[in-house]
Amino acid sequence: MASNNLSVLEALDTARTQWYHVKAIVIAGMGFFTDAYDLFCISTVSKLLGRLYFSDGNSTDPGKLPTNINNAVTGVALIGTLAGQLVFGWLGDKLGRKRVYGITLILMVICALCSGLSFGYSPKAVIGTLCFFRFWLGFGIGGDYPLSATIMSEYANKNTRGSFIAAVFAMQGVGIIFAGLVSMIVSHLFLTANPAPPFHEDHVLSTQRKADFAWRIVLMLGALPALLTYYWRMKMPETGRYTAIIVGNAKQAASDMGRVLDIEIQEEQEKLAMFMANNDYPIWSRKFYKRHGRHLIGTMSTWFLLDIAFYSQNLSQKDIFPVMGLTKKANDVNALEEMFLTSRAMFIIAMFGTFPGYWFTVAFIEKIGRFYIQLMGFFMMSVFMFIMGIKYDYLATKENRWVFAGLYGLTFFFANFGPNSTTFVLPAELFPTRVRSTCHAMSAAAGKAGAMVSAFGIQTYTLKGGKSKIKKAMIILAVTNMLGLLCTFLVTETKGRSLEEISGEDGSKDKAEEEMSNRGRRQGQET
Repeated sequence: MASNNLSVLEALDTARTQWYHVKAIVIAGMGFFTDAYDLFCISTVSKLLGRLYFSDGNSTDPGKLPTNINNAVTGVALIGTLAGQLVFGWLGDKLGRKRVYGITLILMVICALCSGLSFGYSPKAVIGTLCFFRFWLGFGIGGDYPLSATIMSEYANKNTRGSFIAAVFAMQGVGIIFAGLVSMIVSHLFLTANPAPPFHEDHVLSTQRKADFAWRIVLMLGALPALLTYYWRMKMPETGRYTAIIVGNAKQAASDMGRVLDIEIQEEQEKLAMFMANNDYPIWSRKFYKRHGRHLIGTMSTWFLLDIAFYSQNLSQKDIFPVMGLTKKANDVNALEEMFLTSRAMFIIAMFGTFPGYWFTVAFIEKIGRFYIQLMGFFMMSVFMFIMGIKYDYLATKENRWVFAGLYGLTFFFANFGPNSTTFVLPAELFPTRVRSTCHAMSAAAGKAGAMVSAFGIQTYTLKGGKSKIKKAMIILAVTNMLGLLCTFLVTETKGRSLEEISGEDGSKDKAEEEMSNRGRRQGQET
């Protein structure tokens, strides 16, 4: 640790892991649980929406939404998330992490409930109302990304920081599991209470009413975890780094963090004034670009490329599952049975592919490092997607469907034991305190731009034509992952170092630049 660092920051960096850290992981992590549930539960009910509002009863795929409607339903929350990331990320640096942290949860609770209450006199009106509320739901979800990552990074000690931030993000995997599990339970309860008629009788009013209740319940249940977490979020004190470095109140920072860590911390108001003066440069300055520009380009580009592949996998699951034999042909099941089978397949893939990957990152991120985990993840995703794309016709047969399912699950495993986790961790560590939330928001927003490419581009491409399109999409995504691997070389390893050392706020970068300048001057004089 640099000698000119503040006592409150040294205390945070060297603090032993205690109950408060665990509580912070749970509080921040429950937000990500809710985020993932709300974003991915739409995949379990989208075909049900197609049956209820857009089916003519004669289609070979009765639950298939029209392409523009499907893109709107699955993609509008991503647009809201991108906007929310930028707005709340900026507010997190201007108003404080805690002050805006509760607003995101309130927005998520209200909009999750309203999504389930979507109304209208026509199918398009119902879908329009649903899209409106899911946009604002995404807006609240977007705020959770930079705020949760920043809060956790600023509370954690330097030796476990990566594991703690990754553990918060790992709750996304739990949320995806519950999206499948809850949808499965709800559809099963409706089926067992009063078995639905086969598809050719699906327009019977009673069946439509049951199915209409099912998707609404699934969406509304997303409000519950956010509601339960609100009180505890509001009890968290502002982070010591924000209070000291941005607000400039050394006394309050020492008091808050001393109470949290149960130790005495010196105020050092004069030392804080010098610390702030040395780091007083805006995000759009030449100095910021010189020090952090390469890292910001790296975190934005890798997250953008990762989310093209990651969201293409998740949003297109309902179309991939029949190929793997995890669901039946649409005409062989009724609406609620199709919802049950889709949810069950999503649950299986999440449980055995998605979920373990997150926790492998938590376990190994401080041993292997962020940089190498990200390189490995991008590389392995590329390999498995190339294999699935090139050998798709062979793997998509009934005899080889479990091999296909295994390869598909491994791409999820290495996405999460790889760049899907590390792209969340690195922006919370690489940048100065004054702009940490904003830079994380910009990186996350680039990711959501990639997710929108997936929702409106890759997904549209695969919807327009069967096996050949899916095959080509897999190869495109493999190439995308290789580009992500190359862009990873724009970032640097951060494990084991304090946030101030990484960002140069402790003066280390100023000293290095001064030494280089002096060395250059001496060499010039010698020549």
